[in-house]
Amino acid sequence: MGSSRLLIQQGLSESLAGRYELMYMGHWTYREMNLAFGFSPIQYLWFGSYPGSAGLISDESRWKNYIIHSLIEPSINKDILSMTRVDKPALLKKLFELSCLYSGQIVSYNKMIGQLDNAGNTTTLAHYLNLLDSAGMVGGLAKYSSNMLKQKNSSPKLQVHNTALMTALHNTQFKNRDPNSDFWGRLVESSIGSILINHSRQFGSKVYYWRDGNDEVDFIFQFQGKTIAFEVKVGKHNNMKSLSTFKQKFKPHKSISISKFGIPWEEFLAINPEDFI
Repeated sequence: MGSSRLLIQQGLSESLAGRYELMYMGHWTYREMNLAFGFSPIQYLWFGSYPGSAGLISDESRWKNYIIHSLIEPSINKDILSMTRVDKPALLKKLFELSCLYSGQIVSYNKMIGQLDNAGNTTTLAHYLNLLDSAGMVGGLAKYSSNMLKQKNSSPKLQVHNTALMTALHNTQFKNRDPNSDFWGRLVESSIGSILINHSRQFGSKVYYWRDGNDEVDFIFQFQGKTIAFEVKVGKHNNMKSLSTFKQKFKPHKSISISKFGIPWEEFLAINPEDFI
């Protein structure tokens, strides 16, 4: 569970390494939040899936305070910083905030350096982003490519593990949400990405994005030797040119449109990614 992954990494170098079974306990799914707390798809999208915060959503200021002070700060200060060596704690925290702000977007490390004070080099940022990813907070998806070197050196697509991390740091409240805003679109996309990310942690699937020139596909999901391309469109947009290009070039097992013209995002929340295999 989140920070315990960091403890396990430390334990792997000790004498008892290998004498235990690893079981990943991921973020709660929409089905679980719906059954336990009656969350609607929109509530799950906005308030995420931390069960401890579910009873506070009627008072959003209190809810945000809980997410920030009871979840985010302890995860960074007590878990990451106390378990690993971080020479620039302030940079780690700023990187986390930046990653939540830009979740759903492809951002080069050089661009991050330009927006962060005392950022150091790209190696430092990549390491810190990996620490945040290991703690189950936010990470960077690699570009899908048959060339492993290009894949490793690609700009990351920032992706939160739980959309509550986005909305808790955003200045808009649930009652004032704008379904036509860029933030809403990235929130929907990040929610889809969080489902795929949590599946990858629990069942060993792989998640990437793909971009070639002006063509971009949001998520490339690989499991049991099969590849599935997911394109997320919010609102009335239905330009699937990039999905068609990827399909022609790589011949995936399936290509899925998550939109009003395909599978609505509200329905996708309740679907297990394995159902497409």
